Amino acid sequence: MIPVAEFKQFTEQQPAFKVLKPWWDVLAEYITIAMLMIGVFGCTLQITQDKIICLPNHTSADEVSQISCKEFTQSTPPTNSSDDEYPTSTPPPVVTSGSTREMTGLRNNLDLQQYSFINQMCYETALHWYAKYFPYLVVIHTLIFIICGNFWFKFPGTSSKIEHFISILGKCFDSPWTTRALSEVSGESNQEKTADRELSKPSFEENSPSSTELPVPDKLVAETASASVLDKKEGEQAKALFEKVKKFRHHVEEGDILYLMYMRQTVLKVCKFVLITIYNAALVGQIHFIVPCSVHTEDMTGYNSFCCNHTKAHLFSKLAFSYLCFLGVYGLTCLYTLYWLFRRPLKEYSFRSVREETGISDIPDVKNDFAFVLHLIDQYDSLYSKRFAVFLSEVSESRLRQLNLNHEWPAEKLRQKLQHTPEGRLELHLFKLPGLPDSVFEVTETESLKLEMLSEALIPPLVTKLVRLEELSLFNCPAKIQHASLAYLRDRLRVLQIKFEDIKEIPLWVFSLRALEELHLFGYLSQDMSKNVTLESLRELKSLKVLTLKSNLSKVPPTVTDVAGHLQKLIIHNDGTKLLTLNALKRLSLLKELELIRCDLERIPHAVFSLNNLQLLDLKENNLHTIEEIISLQHCRKLSVLRLWHNQIAYIPDHIRKLKSLEELSFNRNKILVLPPQLFLCTKLRHLDLSFNEIRELPPEVGVLQLLQFLSLTGNFLDELPNELFFCQKLKTLKLGQNRLASLSPKIGSLTALVKLELKGNKIDFLPPEIGGCVSLKKSGLVVEQLLIDTLPSDVREKLSED
Repeated sequence: MIPVAEFKQFTEQQPAFKVLKPWWDVLAEYITIAMLMIGVFGCTLQITQDKIICLPNHTSADEVSQISCKEFTQSTPPTNSSDDEYPTSTPPPVVTSGSTREMTGLRNNLDLQQYSFINQMCYETALHWYAKYFPYLVVIHTLIFIICGNFWFKFPGTSSKIEHFISILGKCFDSPWTTRALSEVSGESNQEKTADRELSKPSFEENSPSSTELPVPDKLVAETASASVLDKKEGEQAKALFEKVKKFRHHVEEGDILYLMYMRQTVLKVCKFVLITIYNAALVGQIHFIVPCSVHTEDMTGYNSFCCNHTKAHLFSKLAFSYLCFLGVYGLTCLYTLYWLFRRPLKEYSFRSVREETGISDIPDVKNDFAFVLHLIDQYDSLYSKRFAVFLSEVSESRLRQLNLNHEWPAEKLRQKLQHTPEGRLELHLFKLPGLPDSVFEVTETESLKLEMLSEALIPPLVTKLVRLEELSLFNCPAKIQHASLAYLRDRLRVLQIKFEDIKEIPLWVFSLRALEELHLFGYLSQDMSKNVTLESLRELKSLKVLTLKSNLSKVPPTVTDVAGHLQKLIIHNDGTKLLTLNALKRLSLLKELELIRCDLERIPHAVFSLNNLQLLDLKENNLHTIEEIISLQHCRKLSVLRLWHNQIAYIPDHIRKLKSLEELSFNRNKILVLPPQLFLCTKLRHLDLSFNEIRELPPEVGVLQLLQFLSLTGNFLDELPNELFFCQKLKTLKLGQNRLASLSPKIGSLTALVKLELKGNKIDFLPPEIGGCVSLKKSGLVVEQLLIDTLPSDVREKLSED
């Protein structure tokens, strides 16, 4: 006997898979269990009991069709001749009547064996195959139905996706974040509803997706009592769930193997149902209680025709009709499944109703296999898909990210990151965070806030707590700002730095900060963009004084002229890209400082000569070979600082003497060979840098520069110094390193204001003792080989070592 429990493995799936079984699949599963019971019961009877019992027929027949068993169906069985009438050795008499003859049996000692033989022969030859194998057919067909109904749960290409989805679905449904998010939204929604509606709402709706509504991104994270429900560990788990949902969605939306497999197995079940129904309905009538049988055993038994009783015929007939009834119901479920599959597109799933009920406007619609499994989930319980929608919402993910950030970055931890900037401001620097923690706004002593490579930054109204905030830096950080925050920063923010990869990343709200004094923009543009770069209008920046553009521009943006009335400093760092058009500079009449760095300029731009208020001009790292037009700078009567360093200048024109107002002049790192004496007619010079050129002689006219405080001649080819140099009594810094000087004049002692003296890298053998006359010079300011210091008298060395 086969126990029914042995077949359990064919119908058993993981309990979690039940959520992907709609009601018709559940009904079909129970029907298959019933049909399997019918088949197992029939098989058990077939094996444990006699299959057929045969009795001889006294009428001889050459064919089965000639055998009449009507007398066996009567209530009174026919009388048989006594075995005693015929001796064993005497053959029975034969009475011939037409085509039939009456037969009598032979006496022998093999009654049991011969009739067992006859029973088996008649079972195999006379009984219809359907009557013999009916229970086995039921079992086989039912097992096929079971396999067809559950094949997609076992097939490797689909089972892995199903198991992954079920795992994620269960975690999303039970996640504390789901309850937290829905509770908050429910609370926000309830504030907008009337008291009557609140009283009529069932209590369970507080945690139901149908009453949830995630807040819009520009709202603050509400630190309500429910905030304590979600601890740091649960927040991290919810964060991992968001990532899993994203990856799963991307994976399953690429194909439709789940939908196709389910449809194919349903079509196969329908075809199988039709086939089974047809042949069972046609053959169920072949199950007979009395079966005629012809076995040529006259020589052994005396009979050649028998009437057999199929002992299971009556029961099998009832089971067959029951099986057909169950099969009909099963077929109807299959047909309904086909109707459900084709009546509407199941490869698209819309969360429109969820969005309307909950107010979660950013839940995306899904497609392909993802849509199909959600349709199946709805047939089980639509609450699953509604709660699952929380993890498809970017708003919900943003809220969770914010909560995790607040856990990870409390205010005390942020205070430890405070540092002073070169300008003296107390700066808080946040690097590569997924968002902006709310605890940032509890660090009220912050004066400069630097956000670098933050995935998302939303500046909430809490920024009003930062009463000392003056500087904001956004480095590769797309920042959004709420209206209340903008209203606060518009009148308070003084310095703004933005680093971008695309000029479109510059937030538009930047151009409405009317109190902004410094704007620094750093970023590189595509080749097409650099030729036609346009900035938003700067008209609202009514306090802007400093503008920095570090990019690869082909021309000065025309909108720069919007701030011509108050812009005082313009810095363009072009990273080697040739700056072709500078006409916009002519309108910056109040400009005081202009820096054109790495702009590949070959000459001093003519637009510069019209800047009457210009005080500083820096043309660092360009491609200047000649500066003959320097004479035109005399129109810039206020020009006091001229930096032409890091270029290819070979000589200085004589008419540089026209620049009478110069106080600082830098020609370092060029290719200058000779210094014209006219250079030293710029008598107001205080700072002169001629380092790293190819100068071989310093003209004695250098002594004219009585105001000179800084002179650098490092990295040249000087053999000696003129005595007139020591007439510059106000020199504080004198750099003569890496030259060819063989000695240092004793007149060095006349430079009483000297603070720093650099002589390292020359051919000097000793230092003159008169160096002790440099009363302001200390050992820390004397840059020279230790051997030369040792040549000084001990009293001089002690004097230099004094603090």
